[in-house]
Amino acid sequence: MSLLILGLILFLVPHSTRIFADDWRAGMIARLGEKPWKGAISLVSIAGFVLVVIGYGQARLDPVVLWLPPVWLRHIALLLNLLAFVCLVAAYVPRNSIKAKFGHPMIAGVKAWATAHLLANGNLADVILFGAFLAWSIVDFRNSRRRDRANGTTYPAGTLAGNLLTIVIGVAAWVAFLLYLHTLLIGVAPIALRS
Repeated sequence: MSLLILGLILFLVPHSTRIFADDWRAGMIARLGEKPWKGAISLVSIAGFVLVVIGYGQARLDPVVLWLPPVWLRHIALLLNLLAFVCLVAAYVPRNSIKAKFGHPMIAGVKAWATAHLLANGNLADVILFGAFLAWSIVDFRNSRRRDRANGTTYPAGTLAGNLLTIVIGVAAWVAFLLYLHTLLIGVAPIALRS
């Protein structure tokens, strides 16, 4: 469990500098330059991600069960993950209404993804992993929206093409992950498929 926690710290702390140490972050960027700063943050984040994967994998071998979620929560989790995939895509597709409305759809997607996994899983490692991401995303989303308001930041209005592209790619990615990639990459099938 200690590797999981260390990995979360190494991954989430660099992603939290705008929340808790924005002036220090700006000073470091001024001193190092933007590309070296992003490079350093990326290296620490990658190390954290690797430790999260290893630590979570180890914790799954000897699970500490806190509760057994009812099956109906898994259905809600599937829908929340659909929303998470659409939000993730909305972060990259230009001129979509989700980005226009929320400004930071990727962070909103992390909130949906973490909430979904907390609903569907009741082990201690799940609570630590997904709870940490949920707490981070709530604080980061609030901070990002407050910064947008303070700076007068607005996002371009969505177009029909942008909205359709966001939804189609998001749903396709969700289906691919649901039917194939989650089992391949995580080792757990989110839904049972019969042959």
